[in-house]
Amino acid sequence: MTATLPAPAEFPAEAPARPAHRDGNVLRWLGAYTASMIGDSVYYMALAWAAARTGSASQTGLVLAAGSLPRAVLLLGGGVLADRLGPRRVVVASDTVRCLVILGLAGTLLLTSPAVWTLIAVALVFGAVDALFLPAVGALPPRITAASQLARVQGLRGLATRTANVIGAPLGGVAVALGGPALAFAAAGVLFAVSLPLLLAVRLHPLPAPEAAAPTGSARHELADGLRHIRRHPLLGPLTLVVAVSELGFVGPLNLGLILLSDERGWGASGMGWVVAAFGTGAGASALLLAVRGRVPRAGLVMCLTVLVGAFAIAALAYVPSVPLAAAVAVLVGLFAGLGGSLCGALTQTVTDPAYLGRVTSVSTLFTHALAPLSYPVTGAAVALWGTGPVFVAGAALCVAGAGTGLVLAPLRRAELPG
Repeated sequence: MTATLPAPAEFPAEAPARPAHRDGNVLRWLGAYTASMIGDSVYYMALAWAAARTGSASQTGLVLAAGSLPRAVLLLGGGVLADRLGPRRVVVASDTVRCLVILGLAGTLLLTSPAVWTLIAVALVFGAVDALFLPAVGALPPRITAASQLARVQGLRGLATRTANVIGAPLGGVAVALGGPALAFAAAGVLFAVSLPLLLAVRLHPLPAPEAAAPTGSARHELADGLRHIRRHPLLGPLTLVVAVSELGFVGPLNLGLILLSDERGWGASGMGWVVAAFGTGAGASALLLAVRGRVPRAGLVMCLTVLVGAFAIAALAYVPSVPLAAAVAVLVGLFAGLGGSLCGALTQTVTDPAYLGRVTSVSTLFTHALAPLSYPVTGAAVALWGTGPVFVAGAALCVAGAGTGLVLAPLRRAELPG
């Protein structure tokens, strides 16, 4: 039998039936999310420039890495807080804090030159707030639209992320060129401020009666309860395993490995830029496909197969002889890996009990935003020892293992999104 995901018992009956891309409620959330993501990109550009102008190369690296520690340590707690207080409250509070901190830093830079310790302190605060923001923003979609629209929302969210990547860095660069890091920080703060009224205008649908009650017990007890929910669920456990294994294989080669590959082949920064742009094009196309189509039949099977195809494309990337061929392969990586990731997100949000969405989102985000980047040192050391080819193949093998796990587990292989 095909595993049809539960919808009526777990999602609000009053959720709108109109397509997500025509629903004003979803579009307000999307506008707030897009403004916040562009603000993130501008902030990181400004932080990097301010650190480079203030300290040495090692100090710049320390500033840029400072936010990772609180994000990794507090992320699971952020999921508990999102479920306890409600995701919109946490997102609004997070964006408010980010706005005030960044605007305060911009004002400080107008009066005095920044110190390295000041930038580290801001990065630590930003990382801690990110640990609250990420699980909460991922828990919002099932409360603002119908279960049948969650795949579209994942596609729209993917488009917003790609838009932020394309616009944010150039915008930050222009701001730095015109007014230095102070203007860039001010621009980021304004973007966070823009997201606030949009978030406040989003209407949330109430949870069903059993989940509507406020969580009880300590934060530790609630976190353990969320982990049990993942472990015991027939689909959430396999989905989390696929995410964890696939991300470990994907992140190292496609982030650090691509830089080292471009250097090894003599493609230079421009060549790497074309490959990265091609990957973004493929990922954007997959997000657009999901946003327009709204539902993919046999979503679990398609998710596993697209991750599998993306894995073979990752392995091939290390052996193509020219930039145009590498760009063509990168389009395939972005297209298939992007579609697999979006389907995984839609399935996760659809099958999770709404009361657990913050905690479940925090666990998946922990792998994608905190633990997977820890593979960078391993990737760099492995490339130094064996070269880029074997490292890309090893990363692809991990992705194959993740996809193969999903294909072997029948509940995931047969999973369907609601019609």
